[in-house]
Amino acid sequence: MKNILGVYSAPRPHWVGDGFPARSLFSYTTHGQQLSPFLLLDRAGPHTFTPSAHVRGIGQHPHRGFETVTLVYEGEVSHRDSTGAGGTIGPGDVQWMTAASGILHEEFHSPAFSQRGGTLDMVQLWVNLPARDKQRAPGYQSLDASTIPVVPLADGAGQLRVIAGTFEGCQGPARTHTPMDVWDLRLNAGAHLTLPAIEGWTTVVVVLKGEVRLNAGDAIGPAQFAMFERHGQSIQVDAIGDATLLLLGGEPIDEPLVGHGPFVMNSAAEIAQAMADFNTGRFGQIPA
Repeated sequence: MKNILGVYSAPRPHWVGDGFPARSLFSYTTHGQQLSPFLLLDRAGPHTFTPSAHVRGIGQHPHRGFETVTLVYEGEVSHRDSTGAGGTIGPGDVQWMTAASGILHEEFHSPAFSQRGGTLDMVQLWVNLPARDKQRAPGYQSLDASTIPVVPLADGAGQLRVIAGTFEGCQGPARTHTPMDVWDLRLNAGAHLTLPAIEGWTTVVVVLKGEVRLNAGDAIGPAQFAMFERHGQSIQVDAIGDATLLLLGGEPIDEPLVGHGPFVMNSAAEIAQAMADFNTGRFGQIPA
């Protein structure tokens, strides 16, 4: 099995705009190359919003050099960007946005969700791009829940959704620039399972709900994650109660990592260029 290198807890929430009470479980400033190709994971919610005529969220902002992956568990989130792409996702849906050479986007609660209120529960993952892809044209994938394979786990342990990568022969719909697995697991209380993990890859297990034991160790609970060593080919999971997990596995990108806010590149000069390009309007505009 892959040994656990550490278990980490999210700090207190901070607000992103007025729509997303986020806890950053990890970021490129805290773990950097250790979690490559994964850069950041924000857990937004669960938080209950009252009905409002005001649509909450965050207005236009830039990204360059990586991808954002948004998974919604409850509520609805709407997206628009400077490529003209956009849409609304709800429970089970995923948005996979490739910022690459530069994009402006905005994220808000959907108008319908704003009007009726309710619970918002989502995560946003940032995935690094290799140097060869950082200046590609930006792109957008809308992954409807119906397109994401659901694999029943043995012995009634629960189910696993394959968002990216493969599991037991099922291929996830996300197109990725480097090899990776993004798996959404729902486990039943008492579940015991051994999950495959690729030799040499980064492996992270994030607990969103419930409690689990990993490799028969101490219990870990909501807003905690475990980082595993790269050597080894499996991990063991025991669910103490019903649990929701996110498993991330990826081939590390062994390149320099230099980040500044919404820009993640390979050198300080590239960061300076990103800032200059954004300030001079080269990221385009979000269509009215």
